[in-house]
Amino acid sequence: MAETDRRRAGRRTAGAPAWVAGLTGREADVLRLMAAGLTGAEIAGRLQVGPATAKTHVAAVLAKTGARDRTQAVIAAYEAGWSPRAEPPAGLRARPAT
Repeated sequence: MAETDRRRAGRRTAGAPAWVAGLTGREADVLRLMAAGLTGAEIAGRLQVGPATAKTHVAAVLAKTGARDRTQAVIAAYEAGWSPRAEPPAGLRARPAT
């Protein structure tokens, strides 16, 4: 991971849960795609990775958010002040849809 990505992923806004700072840039991308309702296969296609890699990223997001499923992870992100259409808190960066 590039140093810039590490710094960006490590920052968080005041009041944001600690897990926000723990997300990597790729995990934040996966969370954004989860919020958009994409399946694991669709996430893999968007990120140009294999299905197993996408599944690993989803599992990491679930573990870091403490969620038991995708819905809970997305709810946790919204409760942290993040929206896929708005500027996310530091650590939950969004990329434009492709």
